[in-house]
Amino acid sequence: MKRRYSLYSYLAGALGARLGDDMSGPALMLAGFALTGSTTAASSLLAGITVSAAVGGPVLGALLDRAGRPGRMLAGAIALYAAGLVLILLGLGHAPFTVIIVIAVVTGLLGPTLSGGWTAQLPRVVTGDRLPRANALDAMTFSAASLVGPALTGVAAEALGAPTAVVVSAVLIALALPAAWRVPAHPARAPDARPAPLISDLAAGMRVIAEKRLLARATLVSVVCCTAQGMLTACLPLLGERVLGGASQGVMLLSCSAISALAANALLARFPHAIAPDTILWVSALVQAAALALAAVGGPAALIVALVVAGIGQGPQLVALFAVRHREAPEHLRGQIFTTGASLKITGFAVGAAIAGPVATWSLPGALTLAAVLAVAAVLAALAIPLGDVDAWSERPADVFDAEDDLAR
Repeated sequence: MKRRYSLYSYLAGALGARLGDDMSGPALMLAGFALTGSTTAASSLLAGITVSAAVGGPVLGALLDRAGRPGRMLAGAIALYAAGLVLILLGLGHAPFTVIIVIAVVTGLLGPTLSGGWTAQLPRVVTGDRLPRANALDAMTFSAASLVGPALTGVAAEALGAPTAVVVSAVLIALALPAAWRVPAHPARAPDARPAPLISDLAAGMRVIAEKRLLARATLVSVVCCTAQGMLTACLPLLGERVLGGASQGVMLLSCSAISALAANALLARFPHAIAPDTILWVSALVQAAALALAAVGGPAALIVALVVAGIGQGPQLVALFAVRHREAPEHLRGQIFTTGASLKITGFAVGAAIAGPVATWSLPGALTLAAVLAVAAVLAALAIPLGDVDAWSERPADVFDAEDDLAR
């Protein structure tokens, strides 16, 4: 008798894949520096494996939506991503660096499968009233990975060498393969149903994101907030140096955010229907804005509290974003909408980090204040999107209307 695919299998696979993914960037940077002796090469590897996500996400999502057994395609993409990390490691110091960067860019195309591509499969595992709690637990795997991943990278690199950290990352990702492979299949299509051309599916997914106002609001808020998060992350080494006495101390503050995000999401998992996701999205953006403003004030205590508060905003916002996507995305486009959203967020984070560098050199409080303004602007821009006659209104709880109408006034 075939054993039922459980939520625990899904979460175990998601945690392994995301833990390995969170390790991969820092591990590649450390390995690149260790094997080439160049900081430029190290940062180029990180940029190469992240920059292509914006292109890979929508295409991967469309292919997952079209696949009768999306789990097998998901497993294939995960296997190729892990293999790409190993190939980069084997080539460092032996192959021309241009070739290594090309491999990193190609590998990065598959990155969104570890985030949005996996989460898009959650409604095949749980349905109905169980989905909000499962959604919160799924978001907790991101917080847990962001907490443990960088620390595990540092421990592995220190104890066994930087190249070993890349191997550990690839192994963790590969361990998720069985859980991905067994993801339940799509409902059977009609025998005479012919799939639309891939380009049509891509256009349809983009159109849904733009035209479904609640989905557009959620996407806009999350991407702009992710840009602000990128700015904060880029400022942390300088904050650590000036406020805490060492650049590495600043980076360690990310653990404060990860812990508070994990705790906030655990509370949401306990009470999944307490607050409507549409409300959480804009409230959490304001919480992040307050945290960024507090970080700009200076002082060790203020900085630690700011990072804790930032996590309280970031964790629930991710849960709410997933909930809105699950609710608003049509079944046949869900994978594309999740991976496209993940791609946009990765791009936003990278843009924020790029902006913050020169601004922080000129004024560190100025960079953090700008990030806070961006988080507030995310809410204002989202509210500027008129709701009009939205098809999903009938599915929304009444408190969503009340909260949004009150805010709009």
